[in-house]
Amino acid sequence: MTAKTITVARDLLASNKLAAAAIRQELRGRGILGVNLLSSPGSGKTTLLETLADRFRGRFRMAVIEGDIETERDAERIRSKGVPAWQITTGGACHLEARMIGQVLGDVPAEIDFLFIENVGNLVCPASYDLGEDLRLVLLSSPEGDDKPAKYPQAFLSADALVLTKADLLPYLPFDPARAAAEAQAIKPGLAVFTVSAIRGEGIDGLAGYLVGALERLRSGLA
Repeated sequence: MTAKTITVARDLLASNKLAAAAIRQELRGRGILGVNLLSSPGSGKTTLLETLADRFRGRFRMAVIEGDIETERDAERIRSKGVPAWQITTGGACHLEARMIGQVLGDVPAEIDFLFIENVGNLVCPASYDLGEDLRLVLLSSPEGDDKPAKYPQAFLSADALVLTKADLLPYLPFDPARAAAEAQAIKPGLAVFTVSAIRGEGIDGLAGYLVGALERLRSGLA
């Protein structure tokens, strides 16, 4: 008897895609821009969100869903800025999934403008999971090195914009922003790039303007 190997191809992400599509439809229907933040641990996602909260205060309303393996520390930091935040602890999983977002979405106020999702710190797993966002930002900090785009291409290929963080440390580190941007744009032509220092506020106006522009385009499409 001749042995046969049968390969059954199945989209393991099919259920996630369905959940993400439902989330995207709901957010768009409410005129909310969903923004998914991907990065390695410690790249400055939470600090960036704190700075954006200060920049948007009095003009735009935001809420944040935080993803971490354990603790509510990041959500507590965001709440201290007067911004509603929900913590999802994955208990070991290296990424958020759309169903997790769906479980929280009903608590998100209808009157907000931006819903930021801070994903679990990881440049690998989160890149494959659509969370229903309309905009995906990938952060790369100067201490990480400028060679990361080619090492983790899917994260940069799936992004709409690259945010180079901790620019205040550039004088002290062998990090070339131009090299990092060029490598990322070789993977994803047309990728928007922002160089920021959340601590000093440098480059934040440009990034905030980009986000507001995306919100306006989303809402004009609903008119």
